[in-house]
Amino acid sequence: MSKNLLVELFVEELPPKALKKLGEAFAAALANSLKNAGLAGSTATVTSYASPRRLAAHITDVAAVAADKPVVQKLMPVAVGLDASGNATPALLKKLAALGADASCVAGLRRESDGKADILFYDSLAKGATLAEGLQKAVEAALAALPIPKVMSYQLADGWSSVNFVRPAHALVALHGGEVVPVSVLGLTSGKATKGHRFEAAVDPVIVADADSYAATMLKDGSVISAFAERRAEIVRQLAAAAAQAGANLKPIEDEALLDEVTALVERPNVLIGQFEEEFLAVPQECLILTMKANQKYFPLLDAAGKLTNKFLVVSNISPADPSAVIGGNERVVRPRLAD
Repeated sequence: MSKNLLVELFVEELPPKALKKLGEAFAAALANSLKNAGLAGSTATVTSYASPRRLAAHITDVAAVAADKPVVQKLMPVAVGLDASGNATPALLKKLAALGADASCVAGLRRESDGKADILFYDSLAKGATLAEGLQKAVEAALAALPIPKVMSYQLADGWSSVNFVRPAHALVALHGGEVVPVSVLGLTSGKATKGHRFEAAVDPVIVADADSYAATMLKDGSVISAFAERRAEIVRQLAAAAAQAGANLKPIEDEALLDEVTALVERPNVLIGQFEEEFLAVPQECLILTMKANQKYFPLLDAAGKLTNKFLVVSNISPADPSAVIGGNERVVRPRLAD
């Protein structure tokens, strides 16, 4: 029976500049492996999720067991495989044994001419892989396909074993509908439990009931917007709203690379308005903009003429009732940067 599949790997920390590619590569490799195993159809919809501490993929219409596949095995010429009485020769019996068959199937062997001689063929059915078998291989293949130039080695809880990955992984979710698919990787065994936002999750651990409720559960119980594109769009929305609040005709600087990097640094964005002393505006604005973007990951605010103002936007990963401490902390940090 086909159901939707969800796989999530919870990791201590993922490299922000590569996060979008990591999420896409993980989902694509997972889906391709399942399709090659006959467990997912060519029209299956694949959705990737990536946040600072997780990679996940949702794949539609995944079978519990792949269909059996017909296998055609070319054996040998009839003259070699059968003697004058039509009985199997030792050579044929040895070949059949290697294929898991015996003399009982000799009568059913198919004969076909290749234009020069009659050839014996053995037709059989290869049993389809179970999802547990296929997903184990798919997850291993997906991790191996990740574009990670450098990995670290870390010790597992048993005190003896060690594994290699970009950062320590702490949880693995694998759900076919609402059923756990048994998979083991990086010293982890799959289940329904994962972690939410580092500070603001409503519960710990977060329990994912089924594959289709993943994104909603992570938002409600984990305070995490799991989809990279959705989190990016929310940042864009908040940046525009905060700019309008900061002053008439103000707009945040446009920088797609910065937007992608900031999206990879937060799990649930909260855009705040900060400012610095106007005297810093005497410095060429290109220098101020560069240090705010490169060093602080801030979005400088420009006026209608494209001139830098003394206000900037911070994309925070926390949403306190009183954000003044967060704003004040960022304002204190940016002053020495600008002074340099």
